[in-house]
Amino acid sequence: MSGPGTAQANPLIEGIERLPVHPTTLTIFGATGDLAQRKLLPALYNLAHDGSLPERFNLVGVSFDDRSTEAFRDSAAEWIRQYSRTPPDEPVLATLLGNAQYVAGSFDDGSVFERLAAISKELDDEAGGPLNRIYYLSTAPAFFELIVEQLGRYDLSRSSEAEVRVVIEKPFGTNLAEARALNRRVLDVLDETQVYRIDHYLGKETVQNLLAVRFANGLFEPIWNRNYIDSVQITAAEDVGIGRRASYYDKAGALRDLVQNHMLQLLTLLCMEPPVSFSADEVRTEKVKVLHAIVPPTAETVASLAVRGQYGPGSAGGEDVVGYIEEPNVPADSTTETFTALRLEVDNWRWAGVPIYLRTGKRLARKVTEIAVTLKPVPHVAFAAEGAAGVRPNELVLTLQPNEGVSLSLGAKIPGTRMRIQPVKMEFLYGTSFLSASPEAYERLILDAIRGEATLFPRSDEVEAQWRICDPILEAWAADPGPVPRYSAGSQGPVEADDVLAPGHRWRAM
Repeated sequence: MSGPGTAQANPLIEGIERLPVHPTTLTIFGATGDLAQRKLLPALYNLAHDGSLPERFNLVGVSFDDRSTEAFRDSAAEWIRQYSRTPPDEPVLATLLGNAQYVAGSFDDGSVFERLAAISKELDDEAGGPLNRIYYLSTAPAFFELIVEQLGRYDLSRSSEAEVRVVIEKPFGTNLAEARALNRRVLDVLDETQVYRIDHYLGKETVQNLLAVRFANGLFEPIWNRNYIDSVQITAAEDVGIGRRASYYDKAGALRDLVQNHMLQLLTLLCMEPPVSFSADEVRTEKVKVLHAIVPPTAETVASLAVRGQYGPGSAGGEDVVGYIEEPNVPADSTTETFTALRLEVDNWRWAGVPIYLRTGKRLARKVTEIAVTLKPVPHVAFAAEGAAGVRPNELVLTLQPNEGVSLSLGAKIPGTRMRIQPVKMEFLYGTSFLSASPEAYERLILDAIRGEATLFPRSDEVEAQWRICDPILEAWAADPGPVPRYSAGSQGPVEADDVLAPGHRWRAM
């Protein structure tokens, strides 16, 4: 029972914390890199602050930087103070980093892995038994294969008494052939159950809430099909440019950077069938079925199904900004896309005939990531005489950022003597409904990796199925490198994006 003065539990925290976690040693390769500084180390601190890490937890950093263990601890503390979502509690910070270890050296240097093996043995001896081991590959993709091979060569990839898991960051290959080759090489050393390919979008609360909205509410499941749904739009828009990422982004582009991984994962969660259980393999098997049901574009159909664009000069945040090719270290003749829009269709019983639009880009009007499901219009014009203009199809919108939440648009009567209709919204936001901001995506995913919960980590066949959809588009664009349509920074994107829309459809305003 609870009364006015009773403290309310936070169900958002309750869902992911307080479960038993096996004692663990986490090793981060690339521990001084940007991702570790901004995301991984702050996530570990917040998990420690919430009491979610195991009582015996050890952190080991590995990087090229030539620094001492003490210097690494000091730097890690500063990064956490700068980037943590909550102000650090110094005693918690000191406990987290007090026994952290650091190994400096190149990933092709065997002595680095010999030192790791020695550290692992020392930590096991201190604990009085074997600790689970997590190796987090927060490095450039070129090192993934090398590090995994070194783990195998120095007997760090297996343990008869404890679990060994390897977390691999994106991108997992740059095309289907590379992804298949990397999968083969990784699985020569590790079992699939040991490999955690991370996609941080899947750690966002609203992404996971998509499954709750679909499968925990009888209101939606009966209409979640082609008979009632008119179209779907998945948007991942950013108002910023490429920043300091030119060396990576100009080789990747928007399709590889966001569509192949994050956005196709959102599509699978939206369209998958109810799994027999919410175990890792059951969920991932249903997601793979969705990907296999998408007919990949062909060389002949790419032009009508996929559009690209590149931002030019314009205004963002009230300031004049340069175009993509004027950004530092971007070649003046670059044809890399900073915007892409696709129309896909899941060709199965539930979704056949429903266009699913994906749109992403840099330097757009505002930052927003959302999934909008538009239902078919009502089949009569009862309000034609006075209020038909206000009768619009119902729309369910799940917002991932900037403000996580869900809204549903309904038609309601405007007060007065006449029957006039106006769209209104039913809405909930995580921050207000649960009295707390949702945890960072990396907090959830790191904790899942420590627990051995693989549901939110794509399986090898998922990754390859995603590339199977994107490869034909990349090949068609490579064969016809330009000119790439331009759009002004701060706009809605190139006007050519309308070319992928079916008759009667339009893009949601950002």
